[in-house]
Amino acid sequence: MGNWRDLASCRHTDPDLFFPIGTTGPATLQTQRAKAVCECCRVREQCLKWALGTGQPVGIWGGTTETERRALRRRGGVRRP
Repeated sequence: MGNWRDLASCRHTDPDLFFPIGTTGPATLQTQRAKAVCECCRVREQCLKWALGTGQPVGIWGGTTETERRALRRRGGVRRP
């Protein structure tokens, strides 16, 4: 398989959707909408691995928020390269 990004469900979606500002109010709905795109994505796992491996500090990656990725790193001991 080539670059996983070429197969991503979000490829033709406005990137701003995946970078909500805040965690309350309208940002909550935006986060839910972004996660819905991720939910049906066939490269979601690769996206999440990339985000964890590179320490992405903001945005929705692999169907997770920044807070969720921090928790995954703490629980799983995922280290950045």
